[in-house]
Amino acid sequence: MKLNELPQISPAKITALKERIQRLKINLTDIEEQFIRGSGKGGQKINKTANCVRLNYSKLNIEVKTQKDRRRSINRFLALRELVDRIEMRVSPQTSQRLAEFEKLRRRKAKRRQRADAKYNQ
Repeated sequence: MKLNELPQISPAKITALKERIQRLKINLTDIEEQFIRGSGKGGQKINKTANCVRLNYSKLNIEVKTQKDRRRSINRFLALRELVDRIEMRVSPQTSQRLAEFEKLRRRKAKRRQRADAKYNQ
């Protein structure tokens, strides 16, 4: 799998993703890529083209399927970013930004619940 320069995606995002891939020591040849037909809204373009992207990383048995946009190139980038997030969550959870976001959200919800209990269950 090659990570080409995509005109629809900013170069800063592509370089950030490349840096994360190098930091996690992910070999792009280990990622199996398939393009399948999408579903849902989008009309004839979605129904006739294979723009849904499925990435499989067999070393950790992680599979990602993405169809957030009508364009295959953007879906490739989004799927690769999602795959790198999942690999990072499994390989180095202490540096994972996504796990930090989950933890922040969990604390926010707990604090909100605590305030509601204090207000309504006096």
